[in-house]
Amino acid sequence: MSNPNESPADPFKKALAEATKTLADDAEMTVSFSVDPPGMSAEGVRLPQVTRRMTRDEVLLARGTADSYAMRRKYHDETCFNRYAPDGQMARDIYQAMEMARCEAMGARDMPGTAGNIDARIENQAMRKGYDEVTEAAEAPLSVAAGYLVRQLASGRELPPSAANLLNLWRDQFQTKAGETLENLEDMLDDQASFARFARQIIQDMGYGDQLGDDPDAEDPDEDQEAAEDTPEDEDANSDDASQQQQDSSEAAPDESQDQQDDEAEAQVTLDEMADAEGGEETELPQGDAEMEPPPPQSFSDADPNYAVYTPDFDEEIHAADLAEPEELERLRAYLDQQLDPLKGAVSRLANRLQRRLQAQQTRTWTFDMEEGILDAGRLARIVANPTVPLAYKQEKDMEFRDTVVTLLLDNSGSMRGRPISIAAICADVLARTLERCSVKVEILGFTTRAWKGGQSREKWLQEGRPQVPGRLNDLRHIIYKSADAPWRHARPNLGLMMKEGLLKENIDGEALEWAHRRLIPRHEARKILMVISDGAPVDDSTLSVNPANYLEKHLRDVIDMIERRRQVELLAIGIGHDVTRYYERAVTITDVEQLAGAMTEQLAALFESDPRQRKRLSRLRTVV
Repeated sequence: MSNPNESPADPFKKALAEATKTLADDAEMTVSFSVDPPGMSAEGVRLPQVTRRMTRDEVLLARGTADSYAMRRKYHDETCFNRYAPDGQMARDIYQAMEMARCEAMGARDMPGTAGNIDARIENQAMRKGYDEVTEAAEAPLSVAAGYLVRQLASGRELPPSAANLLNLWRDQFQTKAGETLENLEDMLDDQASFARFARQIIQDMGYGDQLGDDPDAEDPDEDQEAAEDTPEDEDANSDDASQQQQDSSEAAPDESQDQQDDEAEAQVTLDEMADAEGGEETELPQGDAEMEPPPPQSFSDADPNYAVYTPDFDEEIHAADLAEPEELERLRAYLDQQLDPLKGAVSRLANRLQRRLQAQQTRTWTFDMEEGILDAGRLARIVANPTVPLAYKQEKDMEFRDTVVTLLLDNSGSMRGRPISIAAICADVLARTLERCSVKVEILGFTTRAWKGGQSREKWLQEGRPQVPGRLNDLRHIIYKSADAPWRHARPNLGLMMKEGLLKENIDGEALEWAHRRLIPRHEARKILMVISDGAPVDDSTLSVNPANYLEKHLRDVIDMIERRRQVELLAIGIGHDVTRYYERAVTITDVEQLAGAMTEQLAALFESDPRQRKRLSRLRTVV
């Protein structure tokens, strides 16, 4: 007898869980179903929720996700993956997407029944992220396209329409830059290490070789030294025998000795030719006897190629956890909580309001007057009044809610010291926790300088004779408090770092904004939001004392203009006691730091407002009094 409390979907979930374990060859793996985004860990996998209605789309998505994770579990070795993983973010994304595609393609080859299910997952993901509407390669993630290409070539299956649309935007570039490498794909699938080397070559071909890092297969120069140290102590005693053997070898192979001499002579000639070429006087000039032009100077800004940096040697991009010991971070976090305990209630209420707004966008809605579906009880009265009227049905559908990532860029300058930085930290903390519950990823970044009045950059400038108009003349410090993919609970202590004495110094906003923008662009989310919180214009005494007075402000304006013009990232700003509306198109100025929580909540809520008129009204709010 069936359990009356059992959902109609429960037998399906149990069967799918057992099938997933069987496909993965891992009987101990845990399989769960959740409304949270799907994922895989060392313990098991989390699959999309299947409701009581068990619609066709729900079933196909759950099966496709389960098969995809099972194939990765079966064919993927994490140690090998980490050994060859690139250092740079874009290169790593491409590498990871290609490895996932390899596992899925091997599953489709060995277990053809998984192919259709995985196709359904790919189409669902592509439709959800809007890949069917993308028209330019700049809007299409290269890493996703690389994964699609590997899967299509390796499995021989046509991609679902939305995924095929995205791949077609990159196909010509793959063929032009990496066509020869791709011809060897089929030979690499069964050996993960060979495929990893193949993926690194594709990354090199596509122009991201600088992000690969060290070659893991390169010989370790220390091995020769270790081998020499491990030489037996009686080597000297055998030196005579070795000399005799060498003499016999020389007499037995005169041709080899002659070849070696020829090689040395050829090498010497080559060196002489190089020396002549470097001499300069007899070097052949280009046509017209024009002098060779020096290489163009390095550009430090995409927004303004003329923006100069005297030296980037002392700049620092660092995780907050590396700037203090764990015990100190915990102490600073406790101090932050103590300082802001009276405000937690108000901030939490605002966060709850934001959460309700976001979750309202993800709720389901009904389509009425359908020919099939669930009988619409609300329209039964008219059928009773007029039996000739046909029955009316309704169908439930999901509201559109694109996956989103939000970056909070916090000014960590000295003028934020005290209450402003405390409230900024706690607001970032609460918003990160709130947005994470709504499946919105959050990155928290901070910017300041390593020293007051120039630091090591200025010292180097002084030692080199004080060149005119040196450009930015201070050591940057860009801090990662929480990366977008890190869980909030892991990053929570990091926000206490803002309470550290001596951390807050000067602020160079333009480069910080460009840095945060560069981190957002490669991400896969369909929607990217960048919120800047600052209390003033860019200020760095060392830079402004030897450059034009508007040098940093002009660069900030150029960066803002670039971001707003490209429209890949939605940019908004909150000024604390400072009118930032003269810089940013979408901006709010607050006159009291205690209003920061409300301003942040309203601005983010406005971005997700379904009513365009209401969204415009909220987003154009200029001043919170």
